[in-house]
Amino acid sequence: MSAILEHNYQWAVTAMYHKLREGELKHAYITDEEIWRIFSRVMSTKSTKSSTYKFVLFKSLIENLYNVNDRLEVNYDQLAYSFAKMFWNMVVGNGITQHNTGANAKAATIILDYQAAHATPPGWKFDKVPDANQVEIVHKVKQAMKTNVFGALFGDTEETFYEFSHQQEKLRFHPNVYTFLLKYQLLLVQLTNFHLARMIEKLNGTASGLLLKVEDLSKRENLKPFEKILLHYMDASCFYCGKDVSTGKRSTHVDHFIPWSFVQSDQVWNLVLSCQTCNSSKSDKLAKPFYLDKLLDRNEALQEQAEIADFDVYAPAKLRQMYQYSIKNGYNDIWVPPAT
Repeated sequence: MSAILEHNYQWAVTAMYHKLREGELKHAYITDEEIWRIFSRVMSTKSTKSSTYKFVLFKSLIENLYNVNDRLEVNYDQLAYSFAKMFWNMVVGNGITQHNTGANAKAATIILDYQAAHATPPGWKFDKVPDANQVEIVHKVKQAMKTNVFGALFGDTEETFYEFSHQQEKLRFHPNVYTFLLKYQLLLVQLTNFHLARMIEKLNGTASGLLLKVEDLSKRENLKPFEKILLHYMDASCFYCGKDVSTGKRSTHVDHFIPWSFVQSDQVWNLVLSCQTCNSSKSDKLAKPFYLDKLLDRNEALQEQAEIADFDVYAPAKLRQMYQYSIKNGYNDIWVPPAT
């Protein structure tokens, strides 16, 4: 088959997958070696991708690894929130506006239209958008993902990474792929960021600090909403050293117990109140196992006091699993609070 015929054939196949309203997994078992092969192909120039959406969906899948239920399902609203947030932070937050070789990606167009209609200033991060407007944007992006995203990546990954249903609005990970993503999470995020940055550069030209911008697409500008929740239900003391953070010049910080650079998301059950000293000292490290047990007890108490959406898919075993997989991903510099 000539190169032109091969190219046209691949585009025809891609168009077919775009139209799928549901897709079922092809194999009951898949090896790590085969998963690496497929992942490498999706990231390479051999894939038929012409836009950034596949990279952003892959980042969204990783961001929601710990939001799955017992059947390894994650709902479309969760994925669409991650997807919309990342696109917003590219388009409005960083001025990266072109996301396709032809007509611009639908998600980018939705966000640009919103920015124009609401006179949103450049540089605004998604968490500054009013909640009601966030819901509207996420809904529109979700509809675009049904047409342009879920089926396309399903096809690109050879029907092996996940299955999906537009009617149920759920995506279910292949069990072997889910375990693979947990084992190699940090490396996969780094590889995806690199290839996303290359695609952005191809579509928009060279930009200063592009890889750093891509790495921070999921990061919130601040964690104040979570601080309010924790202060409402918990004592105003540092989770690690016990110091009062409500008096004097001491400022309250919110820390990702398992570092954000690993989990790539914000859930109340992985967030704790911290003093400035402990937060700065801990930084991107993992606290010793004693504090994992303490957090498990804290979460049990918090669940008894309040109905918080983040706990819908929480399980103590899941938090323990995150802790173990973070160590396997290189977070083995175990931290203890500085002596006072």
